Amino acid sequence: MRMKKILVTGSNGQLGSEIKALSDGFLNFDFVFSDRSQLSLESPETIVDFLDAIQPDCIVNCAAYTAVDKAESEPELADLINHKAVGEMAKWSSANNAKLIHVSTDYVFDGTSAAALQEDSATNPQNEYGKSKLRGEQAALRENPDAIIIRTSWVYSEFGNNFVKTMMRLMNERDTLNVVNDQIGSPTYAKDLAEAILVIINNEKWQGGIYNFSNEGEISWFDFAIAIKEIAGLNCEVSGIPSSQFPTPAKRPAYSLLDKSKIKETFGVVVPEYRDSLKKCIEKITK
Repeated sequence: MRMKKILVTGSNGQLGSEIKALSDGFLNFDFVFSDRSQLSLESPETIVDFLDAIQPDCIVNCAAYTAVDKAESEPELADLINHKAVGEMAKWSSANNAKLIHVSTDYVFDGTSAAALQEDSATNPQNEYGKSKLRGEQAALRENPDAIIIRTSWVYSEFGNNFVKTMMRLMNERDTLNVVNDQIGSPTYAKDLAEAILVIINNEKWQGGIYNFSNEGEISWFDFAIAIKEIAGLNCEVSGIPSSQFPTPAKRPAYSLLDKSKIKETFGVVVPEYRDSLKKCIEKITK
């Protein structure tokens, strides 16, 4: 029997790197990892030829334009990568009877909710990045209604650049640090999300649609920074400030906690507590 071929795009990013690290444990799959040099999502017209050559049974699209503030001045580029390229992949997957898992974001919401956001909660992105990601979701489901979209938030990992590594560096360099305390959500250890994706691919059951995934816990970026400080044993004094004191080109949602019930119930995915995962990641970083 032919092994299922899994194409993972954005293989050098946080999530792609975590899937790559776990892939050795899945000998029933033939993994193909592609980065920007092999597949440029800035040129959606090249995607079909690339997919025709690889012929994947499942595409896991981890590639994205993620420079949230920069997207305000580069909306066309963000749209090419986060929307048009996704539409091309979805179209190809539908025509070639392949599965598609596409990773999206909590930034598709406006942040005005008072309760954990569900998959059918109203979307209303407040920045160009969020708008491009929402258009990508819509294109994926329009071109391939069987596609799976996973919305996630506050992603960090031992790989790449992220909040955890930045905080650890700054706390080592400085005596004091200010972190916003009025944006609420939950972080996602990319390794946990990678494991969830592999559980879905390995599942007998495939159910298209939108799913949420982040770690358990409801915290602010300030709480996250304090947890990093405590777990890493750092001595910097961290103070909470309102977002108004830390203006950024792109507006962030004030509340974007994701409800994970659907992914747990549908695929039996296990969602760890944020602090447990943070501890594991910091151990890897400090090694």
